[in-house]
Amino acid sequence: MAHKTGAGSTKNLRDSNSKSLGLKCSNGQFVKNGNILIRQLGLIFKSGLNVCIGKDYTLYATDCGIIYINSKKVVNILSAKKKYTYINI
Repeated sequence: MAHKTGAGSTKNLRDSNSKSLGLKCSNGQFVKNGNILIRQLGLIFKSGLNVCIGKDYTLYATDCGIIYINSKKVVNILSAKKKYTYINI
């Protein structure tokens, strides 16, 4: 019975696939509905106006408009169709 492994046998060559997390659209950019805005692990950024959360905490747009990310990490989309006079963000 051999006490050493054969030549070329290694065990640490496996690596996981990258998750591609982070911002996909920047602040002030125009997006269409259905666009992915942010991929995240956990609820770091929260959804605001015209933004929904997927089951893996992905934020996506439900209306076309301009992205506005608040200082409290709330992501809003100001719709191009509606006129806003005052928004409490």
